[in-house]
Amino acid sequence: SGCARRARASRYHKFAPMLSASVALSAGSAAITAPVAAPGRGAVRAAAPALMDKSGLEGFAKELNPVVGYWDPLNLSNGEFWGDSNSATIGFLRESEIKHGRVAMAAFVGYIVQSNGICWPWALTGGPNGVMHSDILAAGGPADQWDALPTASKLQILLFVGGLELWSENSYVLGLSGEKHYMRGGKPGYFPTF
Repeated sequence: SGCARRARASRYHKFAPMLSASVALSAGSAAITAPVAAPGRGAVRAAAPALMDKSGLEGFAKELNPVVGYWDPLNLSNGEFWGDSNSATIGFLRESEIKHGRVAMAAFVGYIVQSNGICWPWALTGGPNGVMHSDILAAGGPADQWDALPTASKLQILLFVGGLELWSENSYVLGLSGEKHYMRGGKPGYFPTF
């Protein structure tokens, strides 16, 4: 409706200076960064730092944050999950921390976008009684919007994320990119190319 368009337009004008400033700042930082060539498919990468044991973690933590240093109150880094080695457990914990951090960042951005009434202008589902993205937006906050999604849309999201997870865990696919699984000495947080 016209009212919704005017509200979105005024919201855009409120955020436009902030968006312009962030684009300018990011463009400036790119100018001082040297370009790095990506390794070719099947190229062998340099070994990751030796962080697959507790002493490596302690040194790396102290290097990254001298104030806090190494902090493991549950003593997880001494564990051997699923009867596997300690280095495999550390690899699993590092991968888990990286994945959960990435999901949290994406969720935060999604929550902010949805809370500010930003949505796609086209239909979410087709057909004569198609659901528009604005219909989902009108349901309320982000949790209400998830509840308003059709079941097929929710399944599509879950299957897509599950497919990405299966792809990133596949040792054969990782091997094609010159990497190993993170529990077998590979680089935690690495996602193979398609």
